[in-house]
Amino acid sequence: MDLRGADVLLAGASGGIGRAVAVALAGRGARLVLTGRRVDVLEPLAEQLGGGARVIAADLADRSAGERLLAEADPVDVLVANAALPASGLLADEIDRALDVNLRAPSMMAKLASAQMAESGRGHLVFVSSLSEKTASGNASLYNATKFGMRGFALALREDLRPHGVGVSTIFPGFIRDAGMFAETGVTLPRGVGTRSPEDVPRATVRTIERNVAEIDVAPLGLRLGARFSGLAPVLSSAVQRRAGGARVSRGLADGQRRKR
Repeated sequence: MDLRGADVLLAGASGGIGRAVAVALAGRGARLVLTGRRVDVLEPLAEQLGGGARVIAADLADRSAGERLLAEADPVDVLVANAALPASGLLADEIDRALDVNLRAPSMMAKLASAQMAESGRGHLVFVSSLSEKTASGNASLYNATKFGMRGFALALREDLRPHGVGVSTIFPGFIRDAGMFAETGVTLPRGVGTRSPEDVPRATVRTIERNVAEIDVAPLGLRLGARFSGLAPVLSSAVQRRAGGARVSRGLADGQRRKR
């Protein structure tokens, strides 16, 4: 799909990765509607992007927010669902909130947007997810549940919308340095576990839209291979994670993300 002149609704635009995605999409000629809870961050970003970029404040934990967003943003040629809560801990306290933001809201928004796209015969849905959608880890049971569910939803929806000329893609970032939920915790990774830069996520986002790529992992080779291994041998993969210091990392992530639930 050609992004020039396309109307893009970007959810979760106020975070570091969301802002980077917004800049990349605007650079390809898209017209952006930015949404998130932090209007104080979104309005300067919209001014920076120019091109008629608009801001709509929304908290996706509110079950009416998705429908309102689609109505106010109309028309929507591309939906980029980037909003998420970490939902970390032994079992996150706010279960409904995490399920609503991470799984229900993007699913509902995709349902509404795809109906409009299918009617016009063009459009694209992008889910910016996490490598946790392919491999489970301790202290993240609810987060993993929402991410595993989102992958299944996106793959099936891709098949459903293929005859209508609408693409569906999912992006799986690993550990992203300098921006995003992992970077904000300050957790140190075990030796040999690599990271990627925030600019790698928007590059992947643009590629999925323009080339209709089903899935892209944004992570070093070692993590990508580890995710595949986890799918084949999850119990053994968990044992390897423990021996490599995974329990320390997962506890650190849970503690560092507690304020964002």
